[in-house]
Amino acid sequence: MTFRVRLGLMAAGWGRDLRTYGMAPVVDRAIRTLLGDDPDSLLAPESYDGLRSPRERGYVVESTAAQLLKRKIAQIEAGTIAVCGPRGAGKTTLLESSVEDADFGMLAQAPATYAPHDFLLSLSVQLCESYIKHEGYEVPEVTHLSNVRRALRRAWTRCKRALKWAAFAVPALALVVMGSAAATRSVSKSRTEEVVARATQHVQALGRLASDTWNGGAAGTAVSLLLVGAVWWRLRRATQWNYFGRLVLAAITTAGLLLLVGSAAWALVDKDVRQRLTGLSPGILGILLFYFAVWLLCKWAVEQSWRIPAGFLRDAARKYCPAIGGTMLFILLISLLRNPQTQTVLAEEENPLRAAMALLGLALMRAGAWEPRPAEPALVTQCRNHLYRLQTTQMSTAAMTTGASQMLTLGTTHSTSISTIPPNFPELVSDFREVLGSIAGTLKRRGGKVVIAIDEVDRLGSDVQALAFLSEVKAVLGVPHVHYLISVAEDVGAAFVRRGLPHRDVTDSSLDDVVYVQPTTLFEARAMLARRAPGLSDPYVMLAHILSGGIPRDLLRYGRHIMETREKTQSDELIDISRGLVLQELAETLAGFRTLLSKQQWTPDTHEILNAFRTLGAHLRGACPCTEHEVQFALEHFAIHSPEELCRAPHPALPDTARQLIDEAAAYAYFSLTLLEIFGNEGFDRRRQAAEALGANGDPELLAEARQELGLSPYSARPLISAIREAWSLPLLPHPATRIIPAPRNHSCAHHASRRAG
Repeated sequence: MTFRVRLGLMAAGWGRDLRTYGMAPVVDRAIRTLLGDDPDSLLAPESYDGLRSPRERGYVVESTAAQLLKRKIAQIEAGTIAVCGPRGAGKTTLLESSVEDADFGMLAQAPATYAPHDFLLSLSVQLCESYIKHEGYEVPEVTHLSNVRRALRRAWTRCKRALKWAAFAVPALALVVMGSAAATRSVSKSRTEEVVARATQHVQALGRLASDTWNGGAAGTAVSLLLVGAVWWRLRRATQWNYFGRLVLAAITTAGLLLLVGSAAWALVDKDVRQRLTGLSPGILGILLFYFAVWLLCKWAVEQSWRIPAGFLRDAARKYCPAIGGTMLFILLISLLRNPQTQTVLAEEENPLRAAMALLGLALMRAGAWEPRPAEPALVTQCRNHLYRLQTTQMSTAAMTTGASQMLTLGTTHSTSISTIPPNFPELVSDFREVLGSIAGTLKRRGGKVVIAIDEVDRLGSDVQALAFLSEVKAVLGVPHVHYLISVAEDVGAAFVRRGLPHRDVTDSSLDDVVYVQPTTLFEARAMLARRAPGLSDPYVMLAHILSGGIPRDLLRYGRHIMETREKTQSDELIDISRGLVLQELAETLAGFRTLLSKQQWTPDTHEILNAFRTLGAHLRGACPCTEHEVQFALEHFAIHSPEELCRAPHPALPDTARQLIDEAAAYAYFSLTLLEIFGNEGFDRRRQAAEALGANGDPELLAEARQELGLSPYSARPLISAIREAWSLPLLPHPATRIIPAPRNHSCAHHASRRAG
């Protein structure tokens, strides 16, 4: 037997080593050989569900900014921290994660057009409602309902609760009674006479004692009763009753535990039960123990889920562990009831009585753990009252009538009406700080922290409006033991960084620190897409990262566009997908620039610029592999010519705004052309390694920085793109001889028309 076990273990180890060190490397090498020079150019992700759910919390990857924010929160006991960065950089996700990690937190949205009074009123209502829910109480309904409807609603709620309880309690009680009826009757028949005799003796003895005391024959008993009565009256307000109640509950719990342990010990002592247990095979015992262990593990994971850091693991523990645990418990019960070996153990004659004892013990233990519902905390009552004041107008009326008898007509009537005044802004500030301070102090004594996050401040418009908003809400900042997180635009964060140089503004007195959410690096982009689209190869990660410029929101958007382009082109190759994606993005961008240029003033000498945009757009919309050289020439022409060279007149009078827009469009076309030549040719891996070997200009991360630089200035982005082209061994663009972009084909390609239509 031992030899067979050792042989099986050795065979299992040999199979594992064969898969790990033999088959896996050989198969991987064979597949890469068949794929050629660019094995990673094939688009074959395992799934991309994470790209279709950009707001799903389970796919969030902790970034460098999140780690920095956690350190800053840990370093200060209370304060205001601004979270700034470009739009789409993940500021909202960062605030949501911080609120989720806090013991008590809430996220408020700053309105686009705000009134300080309305915003603070909304913030106060949200604070009170959040804390009432946090403490496990229901938020009061402030809508007007008649007394009859309110009573009917309350009665209907209790009726539904009672029906739900009865739907489980009545069948369970019937099954328990049916199962333990035979055992109970057998015990009652053998013990009834003895129990009745002893009870009769005790009752007769108490009767004789009461009669003697009443007739004066038991003076000592009478004195004792007098003393007990006096002490009983004195104990009506004593706090010792709490200890007495606890002793009673402890006694009930102990009795239940003894019944539970006694039933188990009775079963183990029984020779028939032990004989049947020893007859169980090790395989059956192992399977049953496995089911039981998995159920216990799932139950423990659900109970301890609040200790798991927020993210995928916590969501999985809360969503899947209850279902898995319930399934394991159900399978365990079915296995116990259906297996012939376990049926012999369950069929022992005295098992129903033991089961009844165990159930009675469990019921007593549950009764012993009962505690009266605690009174509503004073802070919850304060929040409830504050909600009523903020959301209702209360009125009180008192009337008094005095008069003489009916014979006299002399009399007076007095009526008084009192109505509460809605709080003004200073009073709102005072009440908000008081309530929030009480909440923070209570949670601080429990060892918790409070986080209040205010989002969307960067969407108020200009930095002037954002600073005005900060100056208005500054009054509610600085509450002890409270961390405020406010998302602001980059210019507001820059104002705080340069505080005192040469003047000070509201950021200096409102903010304690700033966390700048930088665009993601290629390493972070790989981690994000690996979580959301596992199996996505590195060239596609680079393409999405470069096009997004490191903005997480755009990174996910371009990840989805990659999948859309694959369906449109009906191809899984990097060359086809990258070309389709870049050309489509360029066409949409140039259409946007042309819309902006349409608002400018144009003359007969400058209208050729609009024609250049239209002609290039037509080339991009009709692009296919057959027109690759024509599109390449049109892009080079548009990217290299200056605005003056696109016009007929030698010195056209172009507005500065129009010139700036044309330069930006040309620089973006230059950038897109570079991406087409990098990703749209064979041998991407080989050319990337050669570019990286030449220095920093060949690093793919620099392409994402060039995309970021396009958002600042086209004039600083052009030299950077030229340096990248040189590192990738791409030719610098020659100056075209003609100033006019050739017209596109006036007919569609018959070979690729169906592919474009898809």
